[in-house]
Amino acid sequence: ANGAISGGLKWSGWANSDCEKPVQGSQIYSRSDWYKGKWAIMYAWYFPKGAFRASKYNRGHRHFWSSAIVWTDNTNPDNSTILGVSMSGSRGYVKKPSPKTKYIEKGTTLKLDSYIGFWLSNQALRLTKKSGGTQDLVTWEQLTDEARDALSKFDFDADTSDAIFFSSGATVVMPLEDGVFTSILEESYPFK
Repeated sequence: ANGAISGGLKWSGWANSDCEKPVQGSQIYSRSDWYKGKWAIMYAWYFPKGAFRASKYNRGHRHFWSSAIVWTDNTNPDNSTILGVSMSGSRGYVKKPSPKTKYIEKGTTLKLDSYIGFWLSNQALRLTKKSGGTQDLVTWEQLTDEARDALSKFDFDADTSDAIFFSSGATVVMPLEDGVFTSILEESYPFK
């Protein structure tokens, strides 16, 4: 709430070591808005370290954000239909208009899995048939001004000295911040 940002975790060991089941809970945020006649709900997951297998050493870096945009036809979750989804992929966003019902729980909840791909992949999201748990969520509007400002201005790329990931031109940014949010909606729009 006061705008403090953690230092992340130094890259070592397995990608998910020290990251699973955090004692203080997960850091999941959301922001939504209308875009081209669709209600876009972006969910952003913060990870204190990120993986990228571009080297034989399976290296990574501090800080990583994954995001998914669920596209619906209505702002009211009790009266909306999931029209599509866009997910952080190994290279850009994976766009799925009309996800199959096997990926949707009770008609209202899209089921996603965070994974690390094998061939030249960083952390990414994918649809899954498996049911999982729910996690606490904080909306962009619920954050204090100090927290929004800190998340928007913090340099999540600062500690990249040991990461090959960034030679690809990719960067680590908070996807919900002003400007970035809108550009991601534009880039990830799954409809023609």
